[in-house]
Amino acid sequence: MKIILTTDVDGLGHKGDVVEVADGYARNYLVPHSKAIKATRGALKEAEAMRRSREEAERVAKAAASQIAEALADSRVVVAARSADEGKLFGSIGARNVAEAIASYTGVQVEPQVVLLTGPIKEIGLHQVTLKPHPEVEFQLTLDVIPG
Repeated sequence: MKIILTTDVDGLGHKGDVVEVADGYARNYLVPHSKAIKATRGALKEAEAMRRSREEAERVAKAAASQIAEALADSRVVVAARSADEGKLFGSIGARNVAEAIASYTGVQVEPQVVLLTGPIKEIGLHQVTLKPHPEVEFQLTLDVIPG
């Protein structure tokens, strides 16, 4: 059966995609859960509008992520943290702390979810932090942790 997805469905497609699925899957799961509608002539026109809308939203999101990358790529952000004499932090610095530091140091707002850390930062010094504000946009930032 040919259907039009009204929401993103993992492993099947994105909102507005026209896909061919088994009749039972469409009748028993996708349509009753409002994840898809049957593909008719009118619905196909609506699907095209949904697809264009999704592509435009994706383009805008990628452009915004690229602007963040241009503003922050290869920059240095300083974070003050309490530490012991040997350079070990009393706590740790996580993604939320990095996002707050970027906002206060540069004025650029980033969500903690875009900060990719291999683990919490527990030492004074320079650390490379990867930010991924969009699936196609990824860049590095230097985080300078100083005693504070």
